[in-house]
Amino acid sequence: MKRTATAHWEGDLKTGNGNISSQSTVLNKTQYSFNTRFADGVGTNPEELLAAAHAGCFTTAVSATLAQTGIIATSLDTSATLTLEGLDVTGIHLSIKGKVPGISAQQFEEVTKSAEKNCIISKALKVAITSDAELL
Repeated sequence: MKRTATAHWEGDLKTGNGNISSQSTVLNKTQYSFNTRFADGVGTNPEELLAAAHAGCFTTAVSATLAQTGIIATSLDTSATLTLEGLDVTGIHLSIKGKVPGISAQQFEEVTKSAEKNCIISKALKVAITSDAELL
């Protein structure tokens, strides 16, 4: 399986702008710019999208781990906070609240720690990155 997304940009960093689209079209020429990345402009930004992807992946990984033991969560709510210092992502903090009948707080924490390490996005943040370029 492969998933794709595209980004288009015009102009310089501070006054330029662009858009991001995803294969599913959930993002369809969604606006992003310097202001949406580093200030409070309207639109999205790569860091916000990474945090959203990590929150979604982590939450479903928790659900899957619970299901492996026959436990179904009533609800799981995750907040992912990505920290950007300068031009470096220095961390992502995942905070989950769950209504999960039949397990203790310690068991829930064990499940979440496993998901933190094993969800696809957590693993992706550790992989080699490659690129290619074509000048038009």
